[in-house]
Amino acid sequence: MSHPSVNIARLVYLIVCQAAGIAIALSTKGTPIEISVTIGLIIGLVIGFAFIGIEKLMEGFTLRGFSTATFGLGVGLFCAWLLTRVEISNLLELAFRDRLENTEGGEYLVDSLRVALDVTLFASLGFLGTILALRGNRDDFAFIIPYVRFRQDASSGQPIVLDAETIMDGRILGLLSSGFISGRLIVAQFVLEEIQTLATESGNGLRLRAERGLENLEKMQTSKDIQISIHEAKTSSEAQSLHSRLIETAKFFSARLLTLEDGLTKLARLQGVSVLNLNDLDLAMRPAVAVGDRLRVALVRPGREDHQAVGYLPDGAMIVVNHASGDIGNSADVVVITTLQTASGTLIFAERDGA
Repeated sequence: MSHPSVNIARLVYLIVCQAAGIAIALSTKGTPIEISVTIGLIIGLVIGFAFIGIEKLMEGFTLRGFSTATFGLGVGLFCAWLLTRVEISNLLELAFRDRLENTEGGEYLVDSLRVALDVTLFASLGFLGTILALRGNRDDFAFIIPYVRFRQDASSGQPIVLDAETIMDGRILGLLSSGFISGRLIVAQFVLEEIQTLATESGNGLRLRAERGLENLEKMQTSKDIQISIHEAKTSSEAQSLHSRLIETAKFFSARLLTLEDGLTKLARLQGVSVLNLNDLDLAMRPAVAVGDRLRVALVRPGREDHQAVGYLPDGAMIVVNHASGDIGNSADVVVITTLQTASGTLIFAERDGA
């Protein structure tokens, strides 16, 4: 679905084309090639719709792609210009001088050959330069503007594509505000539509998370320290899964992907996309607790057994202390005797220190 401003621009362009067609028809009045106003209108409409059709075909072609293609075209044309300095046509003329001297119109043939070779050379190398630029990535241009690229990466960092789960997560604003993650944030249009759908059509739990996601986006947009943009260009196929479209968007921007989903993380890394998984960060930030470690823990409630007391580490891990039921409500020094990894996290068992 096109943006309203794009439709307005198309309408204005059609009106301009019709006006141009009428102007051409009026300018030919009284000449041997007189064109009626009706024919002028039709010509204007045909030209207008033809270019709008071309514009529709380029719907996924962004300004960044255009600038990349222009750079490649410039390199190709420059290489072609260098080759034309060799004067290939003059070399051909010398090679076939004897034959051309006895041929009527030989000089005209050389001129035509020179023009044809130049046009072919410029068109071919310009095309190859454009294609190679579009297939490449920003690292390929480092030899041209290394200092500019270094300054850009150092100041803003590599762009980051956010998925819906990350946007709806309650930790994202604090993480971005802390400055641990830097770079321009990119939210694909289909991700925004997914969150809006969840906010209106889901059950209470998902709807609340989706509404929090929309609030997070609003706070990101109003924050002076966070750069965020909505990517409106469509991916190559609307029938693709959300994971594939997110990976395609990350590849398009040469960006990292910020997510909570382990499946998406594995799929993206297999395709060479850099991924930041918040769950991996959470695990990395948890303090490593090993058997024999001595800790001081606040005991807050009884355990399953009458003699047990339960406390929690700063990362939320639960620690069960044997023979400490009398210390509930106080802090106690304990020694870790075993750890157990469960689906909900790490469960730690301990004994009173000195018991």
